[in-house]
Amino acid sequence: MTTHQGLLLYFVGYFAAAFAWRSWANWRATGINPVVLPKSDDACGYVARGFKLTMMTLLAYLITGILWPKIVVSNVGVLPFLDAAWIRNAGWVLLLVALLTTIKAQSDMGLSWRIGIDTKLRTALVTHGVFARSRNPIFLSMRLAMLGLVLVNPNALSLALLLSAEVLMQVQVRLEEAHLEQLHKTTYSDYRQRVRRWL
Repeated sequence: MTTHQGLLLYFVGYFAAAFAWRSWANWRATGINPVVLPKSDDACGYVARGFKLTMMTLLAYLITGILWPKIVVSNVGVLPFLDAAWIRNAGWVLLLVALLTTIKAQSDMGLSWRIGIDTKLRTALVTHGVFARSRNPIFLSMRLAMLGLVLVNPNALSLALLLSAEVLMQVQVRLEEAHLEQLHKTTYSDYRQRVRRWL
């Protein structure tokens, strides 16, 4: 199996387990669609479009790397200082940790889990499980996954995907925190004082 094949298998599995299956499970349990990505022209809509574009670019890059590996390798600007077996192995470990942590965090969130900010329905504030250690464990896991991508496949494009995802996640986290503070008032303020944003 090539590196691009392994990464494609991983990210398809990650998206399926972390987003598709959880969305379906929550919808089946409640009849409510947990995917609330807006198409508006505000910050939330901009971030939603940015995430979609970043993920589509990632998948397109991995598929292209499988179909035309020589073209991809010669045009994406390999980062030689990261091109070592132990670094690639560390990247795969990060990818596995990211997947397992995401699944655990989603399990802890239960029916409160959403993709985006749900302004119509009040969801419970989750503070147990991995949320007792990090206010944003799913985004933290996504950051680890994107870092793992760079370590496994170090080049200018994977680094650009990491940086674009990082900016989008930093903005989204702050939007969600503002929403949660407005929704849960002092309960969220107290939680924010106890638990760090990341770790």
